[in-house]
Amino acid sequence: MKIAMANDHAGTQLKNQIKAWLEEQGHEVVDFGTYDEEGCDLSDFIYPASKAVATGECERGIFVDGVGYGSAMIANKFRGIFACVCQDPVCAELARQHNDANVLCIGGKLIGPVLAMAIVQTWMSTDALTAERYANRRIKVAKIDEERTVAL
Repeated sequence: MKIAMANDHAGTQLKNQIKAWLEEQGHEVVDFGTYDEEGCDLSDFIYPASKAVATGECERGIFVDGVGYGSAMIANKFRGIFACVCQDPVCAELARQHNDANVLCIGGKLIGPVLAMAIVQTWMSTDALTAERYANRRIKVAKIDEERTVAL
């Protein structure tokens, strides 16, 4: 699977750890940066990574910033992006099963590396929309997304 990754300065170390694991698992990672811990603007990196997922260049995205919510707010501005912030593996599993989340956002200041890897592993291995009722809900959300956002 082709995964877009992006981060700000608070997420560099954790992103690099997640990226290495994804590549070990055979995934192709497109790293949109940043690549160091110098202060930066999150949107400079999350915007192009989100666009890559929204246009189908990448199948999913994993973004790491200080708490995760900034990345999710930016990503969810794009039609076809369903970004979630997950702080434990249960949330990651439900985000996939109930919402077919295609972007995972993690808070590098809040989540340690062991927990972050458990979140990523769960999110990557969980099938989407495991029950019909969730598929129906996701269709409704996708319709709202289509009506309220601008296609690229």
